[in-house]
Amino acid sequence: MAQATATAQGGDDSRTRSHGPLWTLALGSIGVVYGDIGTSPLYALKEAVTHANEHHIGGANSILGVLSIMVWSIILVVTIKYVLILLRADNNGEGGTFALMSLGQSVSARSAPVLLVLGILGASFFYGDAIITPAISVLSAMEGLKVISPQFERFILPLTVVIILVLFAVQSHGTAKMAQFFGPIMLLWFAALAVGGVAQIATNLRVLEALNPLYGISFVANNGLIGLSVMGLVFLCATGAEALYADLGHFGRRPIQLAWFWIVLPCLLLNYFGQGALLLNDPAAIKNPFFLLYPTWMVPGMIVLATMATIIASQAVITGAFSITRQAVQLGLLPRQLIRHTSDTVAGQIYLPRVNWILCAGVLMVTLMFQSSSKLAAAYGVSVTAAMVIDSMMAFLVIWRYWKWSFAKTACLIVPLLLIEQVFFFANALKIPDGGWFPLVIAAFIGIVMQTWLRGTKVLSKATRKNEAELGWLVRKLEQKPPHRVPGTAMFLTGDPESAPTSLMHNLKHNRVLHERNVILTIRTEDVPRVKRHERVEIDRISDNFILVTAHYGFMETPSVPKILEHCKRKNLNIEISQTSFFLSRRSLRTTIRSEMPGWQERLFIFLAGTAEDATAYFQIPTDRVVEVGTQVTV
Repeated sequence: MAQATATAQGGDDSRTRSHGPLWTLALGSIGVVYGDIGTSPLYALKEAVTHANEHHIGGANSILGVLSIMVWSIILVVTIKYVLILLRADNNGEGGTFALMSLGQSVSARSAPVLLVLGILGASFFYGDAIITPAISVLSAMEGLKVISPQFERFILPLTVVIILVLFAVQSHGTAKMAQFFGPIMLLWFAALAVGGVAQIATNLRVLEALNPLYGISFVANNGLIGLSVMGLVFLCATGAEALYADLGHFGRRPIQLAWFWIVLPCLLLNYFGQGALLLNDPAAIKNPFFLLYPTWMVPGMIVLATMATIIASQAVITGAFSITRQAVQLGLLPRQLIRHTSDTVAGQIYLPRVNWILCAGVLMVTLMFQSSSKLAAAYGVSVTAAMVIDSMMAFLVIWRYWKWSFAKTACLIVPLLLIEQVFFFANALKIPDGGWFPLVIAAFIGIVMQTWLRGTKVLSKATRKNEAELGWLVRKLEQKPPHRVPGTAMFLTGDPESAPTSLMHNLKHNRVLHERNVILTIRTEDVPRVKRHERVEIDRISDNFILVTAHYGFMETPSVPKILEHCKRKNLNIEISQTSFFLSRRSLRTTIRSEMPGWQERLFIFLAGTAEDATAYFQIPTDRVVEVGTQVTV
């Protein structure tokens, strides 16, 4: 563990020095990292206790049991697993499902296929989370209107839809300007959580007995499947924990830990205990224990603050969806997507139009389908607990093989946490008929798309290679019998530097000419989040007329041909983009009865290939310098 800790610590310190003071980063992490888990008090305890009451499991011991499970879930899963363990498992300073997957693949080639499957599943469940989070968060904030007056209930759904539409409409402008206010707003939110909780705790100190885990154990043991189903709703208090690890690269380990232990954790616990004390004093307050913590005159202000907090929580998960989609594209799991950078200084500030509006449609669909936070709560936990179980499975391999712990020591650490998460997953699985099916459908669809694209690209690559010549052989033939030369530079993009690009072969076949200088460009995605600048480009001069350029990118970076050419200049290869012709292959895919894929998957792959972003736009190549060569390929 010493080795991994030193790596994480070193990355953390350098990040702190380059991005600002420790407390500034901690404040930023409060606004970005903790938005989701920070808004869970709006609905978590309410839904769990309501479900218990519906099955005639009430009374003080029931409230204390639910609260005890909630407290120890936060301590065991969020604090110990994510804050203290996984934040140390950084991949060159970055975290998240794909970073953990790549870290495991780097030390265990035999486990690479299994880790790839786990990475796809983890990402697939994240998209379900990304669709449900904005819906349940904004709905739960708007439901505070009922506390002011029951007459306002008819406005809840329309206002929620309007807020969601506005939220997604402003994504194209980027979050750089709004992000500077996220931290202070969420800090005010957490302060309000603490104040509301402390005031109620003082009225009934018995609520502190929930710190005893025996209350939670007794609640589950005495209530069978009903107790388990309540556990599934209790786990809503931990939703957003995965963001701690996913956002590691933005802030570093120490600021995220600092914000958690000094601000987020105390404020969350105080608010949950406050709601528990309120319910012990007045069980009827279960209709909305969060807003009833506060005096009537404060409720309108708390609704406004809650709305702002839920928008921030939604913003964080939307940004996460953009980031994970870019990673999936770079890893070859999804077709190319148009990526717009909305900040000149922050690489993570990106906008993916297609993903944005697909998410918007999904969020609106679940909002109109379920129409209340209570109905959505059943759907929420399945995707979160599934993603956490997957993280634990991959973490086991990383701690064992990368940190070089003994198998027994690793098992003692991870297996208890994994068992706890599996119990929570099973508890949420009981809610599948009541809405838990939705994230499973989303995850299955995304998983099928990723697996189809991964398999289809391999089949396509195999089919393409049949018509391609070995590059070295072609260069020797051209030197022996050179075709007509034309002045200037031609650049051919290819995914396989060993084979002559299809566009080069067709240019020779049909035009019977060759440029004075020919550059074969290959862009590789490495199993690291980011590649160091001095390692970006490799140049290999094959002959006087042919140069092989290999550009290396991490899975959290977006390739750019103009920037690649700038790196080439630093290595004494001067390529003027305004005087270069870029030759690209445009493949027209056709079905075949001899395909290696089932018919439905073959057609799905062809459809996905048709939706891929044009290579010219994706690689930022000037459109007036591009020559496209079309070919037909059967898959």
